[in-house]
Amino acid sequence: FGDHTGYYTPPEPYPTFHLTNMMHRDDPIYLTTVVGKPIVEDAYIGKVIERSFLPLIQMFHPEVVDFSMPASGWFQGLAIVSIKKRYPGQAKKVMLGLWGLGQLALTKFIIVVDDDINVHDLNDVIWAVTTRADARRDLVIIDNAPTDTLDPASPLLNLGSKLGIDATQKWKEEGYERDIQELAKVDDNTKELVDRRWREYNLE
Repeated sequence: FGDHTGYYTPPEPYPTFHLTNMMHRDDPIYLTTVVGKPIVEDAYIGKVIERSFLPLIQMFHPEVVDFSMPASGWFQGLAIVSIKKRYPGQAKKVMLGLWGLGQLALTKFIIVVDDDINVHDLNDVIWAVTTRADARRDLVIIDNAPTDTLDPASPLLNLGSKLGIDATQKWKEEGYERDIQELAKVDDNTKELVDRRWREYNLE
């Protein structure tokens, strides 16, 4: 069976049924969806589920601002969470909490970012990971944990490893001894001035 991971599911002792009869109306419409290597039709179903999860997650973790499970990560493979960070270690608290929350226990990778990062923009997320995460300090690896049955990479069926990445801005209380770097960001007044005088600069 071709599945939403993009791989055929290996033979396993799954429940089966034997069809002996089928009734249908004239000109029936058979409802189905095409699955396979992302992104295909089931991506839109997954996005609806993702949006439905957000208010439920916020009930348990009110610091969560937004939540994304990219279709290219077949949803269970990757979750990206933005938080309103208020204390040291909060990103790790959130990722561990999500791994203990219902079906999210099967999520393979979790990336936690600050609330200035758009979790639906992978370029923004990658920027946060590469500028705010340190490989030794900010990775959480959990071995021998529940995984999705369909995960083609786990060494054992239903059992594998998880990786969490704390891509939030670090505080001195979290071992960040350097001065917090200031974002290279143009203020609104300067942007307005440049827009207003753009033609004067002969850049069109």
